[in-house]
Amino acid sequence: MLAAEIFSGVRLHFLSLPGDAIPGCAVGELVVLYCRAERVGWKTAAGSSVNLGAGDFCVCPSELLASAEFYFPNDRCELLCIELADGAEPELIADSGVTPKLLKDRLCGAGCFPHTGNEQTESIFSAFYDQPEELRDAYLRVKTLELLLYLAKLKPSGRNQMTQYQAEQVRVIREIHDLLASNMERRFTIEELSHKYLMNQTTLKAVFKSVYGESIAAHMKEHRMEKAAALLHESDMSIAEIGRLVGYESQSKFTAAFKESYGCLPKEYRKKV
Repeated sequence: MLAAEIFSGVRLHFLSLPGDAIPGCAVGELVVLYCRAERVGWKTAAGSSVNLGAGDFCVCPSELLASAEFYFPNDRCELLCIELADGAEPELIADSGVTPKLLKDRLCGAGCFPHTGNEQTESIFSAFYDQPEELRDAYLRVKTLELLLYLAKLKPSGRNQMTQYQAEQVRVIREIHDLLASNMERRFTIEELSHKYLMNQTTLKAVFKSVYGESIAAHMKEHRMEKAAALLHESDMSIAEIGRLVGYESQSKFTAAFKESYGCLPKEYRKKV
């Protein structure tokens, strides 16, 4: 974990998770969390869940992160954490009236404020990374100021604000994911899952996409192809057997799906590895 205090009361943490620990923040601080790669989610003290994909960010009062339970749908995540102390007021924007308290009052009245990334925010956040050593500190300061000014323009009901779901809904979705991932040879229907877990089909699909970043079908296809690739490499099983183990009764459909994912036929992949 890399950390830097770039202004009085403004501290940056560059995290690779789950290896690094989320920094403990003092009560009253405002925290901006930016997901650079993969996905991250957490259950807040208020009982809701926030889920971010690559490029998304969230503005959150530190007290809602104090006991947050973080999870990583893809088992890893790169995260930028910006801590803003209550009294932090960088000199260059002091006359603007933009302070952590102003942002907290404006954006966080209902708790955390998750926001979908866009071209402008990506331009801001990407510049926190991969700068020449002699220019790095200057970029960190300039881009932090730009971010604060950008946040000051946002409205709580803006079109890029992300939907939050109840933590219990996310828990159920993660349970569904584990069921699907451990039973790849079987094809569960949305109707079947909805009935089994007592969740509306529309909600089930929406929460799954919020947590995992893609539809159930697309996400499970990735899992199936990854498992198939591992079996092709590690076992002497026939291609038909491997196809059945990952949910394809038809060898031709399995072969076509594998080629779409890996750019070659299963038998060609086996020869390569």
